[in-house]
Amino acid sequence: MIPSLRPHPCQNRPSTTCQTPSKTQFAILYTSLAMVALGIGAMRYTLSTMGANQFPNSKDTKIFFNWYLFSFYAGGIIGSTAIVFIEDNVSWAWGFGLCALANALGLVIFLCGTRFYVHVKPQGSPFTSLVQVIVASVRKRKVTESEDYYYGNDGVTKMVTAPPTKSFRFLNHAALRMEGDTNPDGSIAKPWKLCTLQQVEDLKTLIRIFPLWTSSIFLATPIGIQISLVVLQALTMDRHLGPHFKIPAGSILVFVSIYFCIAIILSDRLVRPMWQKLTGRSLTHLQLIGVGHVLNVASMVVSALVESERRTTATSHHHLSGQPGDDTMPMSALWLLPQLALVGVGEAFHFPGQVSLYYQEFPTSLKSMSTAMIGLIIGIAFLFEHCRDRLYSEGDGMVTGPYRQWKGRLCVLDVGCCWSFELWLLYSMCQVVQV
Repeated sequence: MIPSLRPHPCQNRPSTTCQTPSKTQFAILYTSLAMVALGIGAMRYTLSTMGANQFPNSKDTKIFFNWYLFSFYAGGIIGSTAIVFIEDNVSWAWGFGLCALANALGLVIFLCGTRFYVHVKPQGSPFTSLVQVIVASVRKRKVTESEDYYYGNDGVTKMVTAPPTKSFRFLNHAALRMEGDTNPDGSIAKPWKLCTLQQVEDLKTLIRIFPLWTSSIFLATPIGIQISLVVLQALTMDRHLGPHFKIPAGSILVFVSIYFCIAIILSDRLVRPMWQKLTGRSLTHLQLIGVGHVLNVASMVVSALVESERRTTATSHHHLSGQPGDDTMPMSALWLLPQLALVGVGEAFHFPGQVSLYYQEFPTSLKSMSTAMIGLIIGIAFLFEHCRDRLYSEGDGMVTGPYRQWKGRLCVLDVGCCWSFELWLLYSMCQVVQV
């Protein structure tokens, strides 16, 4: 729309030298990408927390998370098909313009309901509270543990009235009351020396969840590898559906979203009610996450088998390099659908399970960032995937394309298996929440 913000069009001729973008054009491009990332990080997952705050019942919260993620993936289907079609056949300006219009319309609809929302009042920085527990427990490390714990003196801080839990007992020292720690009215006089028992239990909860959160990074890493490599595989395969339609390689990932939407509907309306009817109990969040781990490992097994078949086909038809610029081999891209189906169904189990678990287990003061932990997991997983890709490409330069992908998949498969097993070993450390 603004010609000065992009380099001059490059003529597709051998003797033509294309003009590189200027520093200003690069700066504007990267600034816009940073703004997109900032907007996604601030809105995509924290919006789910705000939506969950509207439902006091945990069962309603679970249903909300399911349908929130369903709408999220359904929007991805529209973006990967309709918007991509417009960008390819009309113009990129129209594609980006429609996306901007959709965001503006969503903002207007969101603001129209402002007065009807349940607003949670901020209670100060939760991170300061957690650091205070660590500092206070260190400062009182030599104090003999007694039963004189500080529970707070009002309805906000006095949410824990039972004795402290036995896990991580060192932190209990932070709530031990000593002379001079409180004011005459019972409030805390030295917040860096005395904390409420609620603050201590909040930190313990985060420590218990941390191993599960860490293992989820290795669950998401294979998904990042699938997203990065499936498109490259599709570029070398036959993507025709009938004589007149050819699937764009970039749109092959839309099948993940399609399978996710189908699976989450079946899970919400069929699998969970049937499980509860047969066992008399609801599926726990950890069980849902465990199913996601198993399906994710299965997707890596299938992708390794498909890559082996693809390499065999490439060898027999002299396409060993497997580079995107080569002619396509006589192997249908539909071979990629089983692994994408397993990824989509796996996400339909572990994403809602993780979001609900973090929302219910996180301390009240950290509810606003609980669902954003999923975004952090995805970001770190993609970073690991990039580092792993660089490691294989630099460490074994003689091995090209498909074989390098094969080794990467097997390595990630091993990591996924180990961390899936560790997840269940950590089962006893996490609080099991019945949905």
